[in-house]
Amino acid sequence: MTQKTKPTDGEIESKRILERVAQESETVGTSSVKRVAERVKGHLSAQDTDENEWAELWGKRIGRTLGAIFVVVLIVHLLRTYLFHG
Repeated sequence: MTQKTKPTDGEIESKRILERVAQESETVGTSSVKRVAERVKGHLSAQDTDENEWAELWGKRIGRTLGAIFVVVLIVHLLRTYLFHG
């Protein structure tokens, strides 16, 4: 039969460190693209607005969507003007 021995302080500390590293690697391991996409989705849908204020909610949604469209159009225009002029 094997005897169960009490773990040493070093073993306890090692186990704690390994568990912490495993938890942190899960956080870092999630796709950064996925996190950014979720943040953009939340921003454009105005999740930071009080849902009882319908005018503010829809105003932010419309404004943020138009702003995103404007940025895309501006980037395309600048690329066509300065990089792909021809």
